[in-house]
Amino acid sequence: MRGADVADERGADDIQRDIEQSRAALAEAVDQLAYRTNPKRVSNNLKQSLKAKAQSPQGRIVIGVAGGVVVLLVIKRFRKR
Repeated sequence: MRGADVADERGADDIQRDIEQSRAALAEAVDQLAYRTNPKRVSNNLKQSLKAKAQSPQGRIVIGVAGGVVVLLVIKRFRKR
C-alpha cells in the first residue's frame, strides 16, 4: 500500500493545509464563474459592445442600409393597399 505510506509520511497538519488551499482555490474559481456569468453584467457588456459597434463607420453603414430596407418595405406595403 504505497498510498498509505505517503499519507503516513505527511502529517495531519500538511493534509489539513492542502485541504484548506484546495478549498480556497475552489471558492475563488466559483466566485470568478459567478462574476463572469452574472446576467446583469453580461447584459451591460453586450449593450456596451453593441453601442461601440453601432458608432463605428461600419456599424453606421449597416444601420443605414437596414433603415433603408425597412423604409422600402413600408412603402411597398402601402402601395399594395
